[in-house]
Amino acid sequence: MASSREFVDYAVGQMQGAGEIRARPMFGEWGLYGDGVFFAVICDNALFVKPTPQGRAAFPQLPLAPPYDGAKDYLLVEELEEREALCRLIRLTCQSLAGKANRKRRK
Repeated sequence: MASSREFVDYAVGQMQGAGEIRARPMFGEWGLYGDGVFFAVICDNALFVKPTPQGRAAFPQLPLAPPYDGAKDYLLVEELEEREALCRLIRLTCQSLAGKANRKRRK
């Protein structure tokens, strides 16, 4: 089942304050970018954030689950209403992933 545009718009709206958040269609679902860094997917009207050591340490209560069959586990964010916590997770994740991307490019 594909995610609804209404859910995607709501999720992105809840993330305002975490940077420039964009949603892009991706393989029938949605990929999310924060300040140009791919950090999450929305599948079946659920938010899955890439796990990073910083994100997992700050939010150990978030369960791990694959967004689709055969995928690696992501952090499953079920409480989008907690805007401040959601934005903190996204900032931590994007900062961590941006650092990884920069290190890879230098090689």
